[in-house]
Amino acid sequence: MIYLDTSVALAHLLAEDRRPPESLWSEPLVSSRLLEYEVWNRIHARGLIRSHSELVRLLLGRVALLEMVAPVLERALEPFPVPVRTLDALHLASIEFLRGQGISLNLATYDERQLNVAGRLGISVVTL
Repeated sequence: MIYLDTSVALAHLLAEDRRPPESLWSEPLVSSRLLEYEVWNRIHARGLIRSHSELVRLLLGRVALLEMVAPVLERALEPFPVPVRTLDALHLASIEFLRGQGISLNLATYDERQLNVAGRLGISVVTL
């Protein structure tokens, strides 16, 4: 299973130079419910509702979304090996929660800060 970070979802939706291979979308994907809010926020901020709404719905429909349940939020309050931004803490806490449930997963991200922390936490990363 692959944990989809917002950086990868947005790279795909916005057709950035660096974007994931099409094969990623046939994999089982999971992310925090936070992904939904982050993606819609960026689409709104860029004025892309008319052109991208259906693409966003299709992408989000492919991803199992983990609610921000108490154990995830509690973990996000704890320190990480290096300082992290708030939203990154929530994503990383979600990954740790899923791993604690015995779910084997790899992180898909373009965020260098998340890659650094993931490595320190022993989280496997997908090469994109």
